[in-house]
Amino acid sequence: QSLPSISILGDSYSTFQGYLQPDTNAVWYVEKPDLKKTDVTSVHQTWWHILAKEAGFRLCVNNSFSGATISYTGYKDKDGRPQDYTDRSFITRASNLGCPDIIFVFGGTNDSWAGAPIGDYKYSDWTRRDLFSFRPALACLFETLTDHYPHVKIYFLLNDGLKSEINESVKTICAHYGIGCVELAHIDKLSGHPSVKGMKQISDQVRKYLSGGF
Repeated sequence: QSLPSISILGDSYSTFQGYLQPDTNAVWYVEKPDLKKTDVTSVHQTWWHILAKEAGFRLCVNNSFSGATISYTGYKDKDGRPQDYTDRSFITRASNLGCPDIIFVFGGTNDSWAGAPIGDYKYSDWTRRDLFSFRPALACLFETLTDHYPHVKIYFLLNDGLKSEINESVKTICAHYGIGCVELAHIDKLSGHPSVKGMKQISDQVRKYLSGGF
């Protein structure tokens, strides 16, 4: 019997050079990093690799993209105008996760940091304009995932240190769709990104959640 397969839909926190599909996705973690920015130097130190090894999973697809937002609203350009991140948004990438048994969605961090509009709770009939706001975009993402991957377990990893509006929105929308929300806490970071210690903390907290979540 083969091991359960996992796919990851993420941002920089889940990247590692040479392990992304597609391989054109922007990467934060690389084999030879600037050690002033991160102490993560091996794919074996990433949260998902640790989780797969320790919990008995195999990796299906890691579609993570550094800097990506769930909504279509990205970081501001040099003139202070929010950029259109439709091309890299979680919604756009959601249908490219292979054929997994489990999907981990690890996002919302860039929406929080970029100051994306929160918007209203809206669970259907989204317009393109709606998807530039976080709440309708997250609902649309979950709708897309549950449509494309019936009978696949989906879990959302909620970073610590985000805006309260983001946290509230994630927990509310996860509850609406019956998606497990892993609320991470006290994650060790360098340059705003998980360190080696932080990666292990993420894996441990996800495993703890799953031990009562299956």
